[in-house]
Amino acid sequence: MKRRKYQFLVDQIVHSAAKQQGDFEKTAELATELLCQTLGLCDASVWAFDALLSSQYQVAHFGKHRLEPSARRPAQISDCPRYLKELESRRHIDAFDVANDPRLVELASCYFTPNGVHSALEVAIRINGHIEGVLSLERSIGARWSDSELHIASQVADQLALALATRHTYDKEEKLSLFKSAVEQSEQVFMLINLHTETVEYVNKAHGDITGVPREKVIGRSLRQLDFFTQHPRLAEEVLGRVFRGLSAKGEVKLKRYDGRDYWLNYQASQFVTERGNYYVLVTCEDNSEQHNYQQELERLAWRCSLTGLYNRLHFNRVLDRTQQGQLLLVDLVGFKRFNDTYGHEQGDALLMEIARRLRHFSDINKATEIARVGSDEFAILLLGEKLSAEVEFISNRLYQHLSAPVQIGREQVDPKPALAIVDIASVSNLIAPLTCADIAVQYAKKKQGAAIQIFNNTLLSAFKDDAQIERDLHSAIRGRQFELYYQPLRDLQNDRYTGAEALIRWHHPKKGVLYPGAFIDIAEQSGLITAIGSWVLEAACRQLNLWQHHNLDISMHVNVSARQFFSGNLYEQVWQLLTRYRLKPKTLILEITETELMEDIRYATNLCQELAELGVGLAIDDFGTGYSSMRYLKQFPISKIKIDRSFISDLTISRESQEIVSAIIAMAKALNLSLTAEGVETPEQEAFLAANLCHQAQGFLYSPALREAEFSKFIGQDRLITVH
Repeated sequence: MKRRKYQFLVDQIVHSAAKQQGDFEKTAELATELLCQTLGLCDASVWAFDALLSSQYQVAHFGKHRLEPSARRPAQISDCPRYLKELESRRHIDAFDVANDPRLVELASCYFTPNGVHSALEVAIRINGHIEGVLSLERSIGARWSDSELHIASQVADQLALALATRHTYDKEEKLSLFKSAVEQSEQVFMLINLHTETVEYVNKAHGDITGVPREKVIGRSLRQLDFFTQHPRLAEEVLGRVFRGLSAKGEVKLKRYDGRDYWLNYQASQFVTERGNYYVLVTCEDNSEQHNYQQELERLAWRCSLTGLYNRLHFNRVLDRTQQGQLLLVDLVGFKRFNDTYGHEQGDALLMEIARRLRHFSDINKATEIARVGSDEFAILLLGEKLSAEVEFISNRLYQHLSAPVQIGREQVDPKPALAIVDIASVSNLIAPLTCADIAVQYAKKKQGAAIQIFNNTLLSAFKDDAQIERDLHSAIRGRQFELYYQPLRDLQNDRYTGAEALIRWHHPKKGVLYPGAFIDIAEQSGLITAIGSWVLEAACRQLNLWQHHNLDISMHVNVSARQFFSGNLYEQVWQLLTRYRLKPKTLILEITETELMEDIRYATNLCQELAELGVGLAIDDFGTGYSSMRYLKQFPISKIKIDRSFISDLTISRESQEIVSAIIAMAKALNLSLTAEGVETPEQEAFLAANLCHQAQGFLYSPALREAEFSKFIGQDRLITVH
């Protein structure tokens, strides 16, 4: 009777919907309920273990006890190694007295005893020999487990294992279905190739979308019929060789569709072995055309000048770094900034584009490998191969003439003024960067009369090294306070008295002695150190002027301001702070800037001059007559003085042309109500001419060279018949 009853229990589980559907949890719930009712148990439960047999969780429970957290089985089944070992070797543990059964000692104190369990039957739930969990049957009275009970419990555990295996199968099939659906929906190409037969056994829909070849024409065909093999056979064989050796292969390849359009494909191929020992290759590909084209566009923008379409300096430098011999030609447009400011940026751009067009034409004829715009108005050309000096001279002269030809821009005919530098790369490759050599040579070319062409040579290199040493020494000079101001007096020609001083810097070089500005100012300008030097000069001059005024010496101080310092953006603030700190009398500090520098940015210069004038600072145009200013611009600047350049004074008594120019400048100054100072006066005859023509002031060796402060004070004191301390 019991046997039939037990068999009925098993049949109920076997034929249950939960068991058929692989619902492990519901099957476990049904099994624990039936076992508890049929065998007269106090509790029945099913526990599942993880794959590593380290943790467990309860799947189902039926019985009297509502387990408290403190009286539950341990979550870490790995804490019960003896218990696990017994289940693995015996499959079940039938304990009559759990408190004294050594097989359950790990569970007795923490679980069985607190829950009043006396007898327990633990049956492993196994799939292919691996324990997946345990069926636990419990009684509150001490009673031995019969063979029939052991048999029925084992059968139920087997049914639970089958339900779990069914669920695993369903899960696996669902995962495979999901994976196949995902692969089919993917925009990437997935391809399976049988390595034994070298045929394509599967490819998804994306293959047709990307390559234009539907998968029906690919599946079952030899892999050597793929576009990769027909269009890039050598690369394809290399990839296949890597895969045969068990190595993965990946890369990017450019292919052509049947309609003639190009596309880029990123590919990756790797070998794998199936459970049956068959060797396959999984190939994944994606269309990288958009990204590749975008990258090409980024590179074009990164390496090309957006205005001219030529390569830029960054690209040209990369090429030049790899070049060991050939000729580097550097073209600089002299006066381009002035042209740009005068005619506008649109006209300036048109001139640059025309120069670029001419350079391309020259490049095509002379087979230049690289042509680039390396600065706002600088262009570079690279000619490879060895060339005789005569050939280089011929090519450079022809280029110079080509670039110098007039250009029609709008209604204006413009005569470009190129300066050309030539560098033999092999001769300087181990000494200094070729482009640096070209920059040096082009500065010399700009100063030449006639054709502005300069070949870089050892003389220029030596001069460059000397300048580099001066630059290094200037850093030390700034830190070591090696500068000193000298003062050259300015004489009022109408009142025959000294009314001003021009502050002139001297450098006490530790090795070369006293250096005049001509030896280092240009280098300071080019290196950017002029700003720091100019700031020091300005403050030192203001400090000295304050001392003179404190001793009642009524005198003005002239200070030269470099273009870099003038356009630095902080000159106004610096002057304001100095005027506030030293409380200088209005119009006694006079800043001098050359007219050429003033014309570099007329709008900015006008605003700054106006602001400085409002502070009570006098403004003077230095070296007047040598620059490019016009009456129109001269009128709009709030200047108080102009200084006639010494080149017009030096031959004043012998050159009628110079006399007329100086007379015209004096007349202009009078018309504009400007004070006028003549520089470089060395003879009484020069002084007499200037005084007769009502020039206001003069300075030069006729009166005194620049003097140190103590000597200057003594010189002025003698003139005023007062003692200055």
